[in-house]
Amino acid sequence: MQQMEIDSIRVSLLNYQRVVILKQKDADRYLPIWIGQPEADAITVKLHEVAVPRPLTHDLFQSMLNELGARIEHIIVSGLDHDTFYAKIMVAVNGRSVAIDSRPSDALALAVRAKVPIYVEEAVLEKAGVQLDKDTGGAVVGQESSTWVSGVKGVPHREATKPPNLEELQKLSAFSEFIESLDLGDLGDEKKKREK
Repeated sequence: MQQMEIDSIRVSLLNYQRVVILKQKDADRYLPIWIGQPEADAITVKLHEVAVPRPLTHDLFQSMLNELGARIEHIIVSGLDHDTFYAKIMVAVNGRSVAIDSRPSDALALAVRAKVPIYVEEAVLEKAGVQLDKDTGGAVVGQESSTWVSGVKGVPHREATKPPNLEELQKLSAFSEFIESLDLGDLGDEKKKREK
């Protein structure tokens, strides 16, 4: 697992869908995750410490956990299957650790409220992690050691393993096109702004 932090929340200019960008703490590797507008707002409100007159859903859930004697330990983006991300909220209750299945957007909204670490399984980062090409500034999707396949940017060639099949190439190609539609040139800037 790799520890991550929320770098920023972006809006795709193609379809106005929200994307939360996670950044690996000790490397320049990013993970974009599609999220809904309400969840994006819930994360943003807490990141920017905006006061709301009444508790939001995620505030309510955290209050319930606290009242029941439980606390969130950390969250994990644990899987990626057919373009769907999966997460777990790790909760300490009655001396044991319980994994609660969650959408990543809800887990992230709770993580910023509880101020707990955010982790991503390495296998998820290998599938969907993004690094910026130092020469072009474009996004490279896939493993750190990825190369270009058939001139398709962002589709990794897995050395020492069998090449990806046609279905895998199509999925990665669609993901790569979506990432390329985002303006990623200022990654890291949002966190710096919040820290000022």
